[in-house]
Amino acid sequence: MNSIDSLNSLFGNDITVRDGRVSVARDAALKSAAMDRLVRAAAFGDGGEKEHARWLIWEIGQAVGVQPASIQDLYMARGRGEIHGFTVPAINVRGMAYDTARAIFRTAIALDAGAFILEIARSEIAYTDQRPAEYVAVVLAAAMREGFRGPVFIQGDHFQVNAKKYGSDPSGEVDAVKALVREAVAAGFYNIDIDTSTLVDVSRPSLAEQQKLNVQVGADILTTVRQVQPRGVTISVGGEIGEVGTQNSTVEELRAYMDGLNAAKPAGTIGLSKISVQSGTSHGGVVLPDGSIADVKLDLDTLQRLSKVARDGYGLAGAVQHGASTLPDSAFHNFPERETAEIHLATNFQNMLFDHMPAELRNSIYRWLDEHATGERKATDSDEQFYYKTRKKAIGPFKRQVWDLPEDAKRTLARAYDDKFTFLFNQLAIGGTAPVVAKYVKAPAIHRADPSEAVAVAAAPDDAELSD
Repeated sequence: MNSIDSLNSLFGNDITVRDGRVSVARDAALKSAAMDRLVRAAAFGDGGEKEHARWLIWEIGQAVGVQPASIQDLYMARGRGEIHGFTVPAINVRGMAYDTARAIFRTAIALDAGAFILEIARSEIAYTDQRPAEYVAVVLAAAMREGFRGPVFIQGDHFQVNAKKYGSDPSGEVDAVKALVREAVAAGFYNIDIDTSTLVDVSRPSLAEQQKLNVQVGADILTTVRQVQPRGVTISVGGEIGEVGTQNSTVEELRAYMDGLNAAKPAGTIGLSKISVQSGTSHGGVVLPDGSIADVKLDLDTLQRLSKVARDGYGLAGAVQHGASTLPDSAFHNFPERETAEIHLATNFQNMLFDHMPAELRNSIYRWLDEHATGERKATDSDEQFYYKTRKKAIGPFKRQVWDLPEDAKRTLARAYDDKFTFLFNQLAIGGTAPVVAKYVKAPAIHRADPSEAVAVAAAPDDAELSD
């Protein structure tokens, strides 16, 4: 039996693969160790085995109703004032992705939550060694392993234009982001955050001039998103007016950006569903010499005003808060109360992973950083600051070791994740949103060709008789 046949037979008679189609006789079989073996092949398999495992996960999901979807229609309903009172968490899943995603879906099932996003940024895709096709397969497998059913919102976070690279090669840098958009959408990312806020030039005399490149390059990438989105899918696209960690955004900046973007995008092109702003946070938080995180001065009034203008003036879901996972627990209830549309959460879950991994592995990672990340160390950095800021860069090189944490460490981390996600989902008021999502979001069935069949056809001799 070859590796493809082994994958097809993982679930016995409960799942049948025949003529490029997958049928599921008993979906309870998906909540078994067979799914663990399948997703491992999707992440670490060789060549054809990896591609077939990803295809099989996708098609099983299509069969049981676990499908990548766009949150666009839910956000447009919020822009019309039909729904309110919750903030959608967008969770960056970096390390130990399968187990982390399982905890998210476990929590969602327990709270009947549907309005949540799993995402990964352009930079994270690189340093965590998770290309979009792998990320989608891992997320869908985690959902089915836990018994989740419904639309799955997978998002490209910060598909960002690097300002330095743009300065030396504008078309090359923009083309690189467009290439990532094509790759991600083909994989099943039906939510994309375009981040050209790095191109804002505050030295210009007027807000329109300051936002000019943000508008023009953003509209160009938006057009590419609309060109490659699948039939029946309107990808939810976010824009950004202020780079996270800089000065707080203003209503006037929001209007300058939105008015400019709406004028710049091609006629008839569907625009944004949300807008990211700066209100006092920074990605990862500000780490102090002892390794603790500095307090954040979060401007909730600004966030509330910008959300209202985004909804009332432009029909968007509202404003998006980045860099929030290291905020104190007492802050999170404010976001739904202020009608924040979406909040991005990343670093704290990474911190929990490093806190719960065996000391031997953590020390190995830190030794690797001493050798491979020394160029990122400032003269004033303490060891704690250096490791805190750079350890994310080791997630990719140590991906397999992190997946293979000892079972006792995994169980302890799973309990910690369950507690944290339960707290956040409750604070952000997304419990009970599954029926709301079901009302507004209809994920179309999108089937894919079996890659192993394509390989077989390509390898056949010219005179072979090939069946349809």
